[in-house]
Amino acid sequence: MELRDAVVVITGGAGGIGAALAHRFASEGARRLVLVDLDADRARAVAAAVGDVARGVGCDVSDPDAVAALVADVEADDGPIDLFCSNAGIATGEGVEASVDVWQRTWEVNVLSQVAAARALVPGWLARGGGYLLVTASAAGLLTNLGDAPYTATKHAAVGLAEWLAITYGGQGVKVSCLCPQGVRTPMLFGALSDGELAAEVVRSFGVIEPEVVAEAVVVGLRDERFLILPHPEVREYVVNKAADHDRWLAGMRKVQARLAGGA
Repeated sequence: MELRDAVVVITGGAGGIGAALAHRFASEGARRLVLVDLDADRARAVAAAVGDVARGVGCDVSDPDAVAALVADVEADDGPIDLFCSNAGIATGEGVEASVDVWQRTWEVNVLSQVAAARALVPGWLARGGGYLLVTASAAGLLTNLGDAPYTATKHAAVGLAEWLAITYGGQGVKVSCLCPQGVRTPMLFGALSDGELAAEVVRSFGVIEPEVVAEAVVVGLRDERFLILPHPEVREYVVNKAADHDRWLAGMRKVQARLAGGA
């Protein structure tokens, strides 16, 4: 996957990883960057900072009709979409006691938005013989995020969906990568999750990197057409250890939880 002259859509484009991707893709020579966010004004502000190659639009990615309309509008205005970065996501900092509304909203944003994107994009990509979907999941989708049950469950689902799409359509030209970072210095981590919340403390304890580091890892991962993009390379080791002895891994995570809960 080469980004030069590509038409790219980035959801969650008003800040954090999405904004960093936009700046990095622009430096790679993308022809058009469409930054999508529920906050249209912020998306437009980021687009202005990126330059003439970018534009910002508002869209609620949890609305399948809105996502379908977004894809149709971009392809009508800018041409076929080469890369769709399904990057929008939300965290809760809650456990199983979270309200049904919280569970439903997290499911809609973190999983069903990916489904809506695939539904809108895959038929056209199959007809054209190619296209690329980047799903932003999380290391929580491969491991877990202590203190956030809705986030953990939905990010596991996002990884599973990305795997299914890669298997089902990979032989027909549709490429899929799954981005799984740990802690990233974004508004979601340092805003929505407040100091002292276990979910935030867990992520911070394992090391927080800048969004620009994630964007660089994405460029390399897309160029290599790698399914798993791991900006924190230690995540690969954690996944191997988990698979080797799941019970031992669970016991270790319980110790981490106890230590952080005691110090939080």
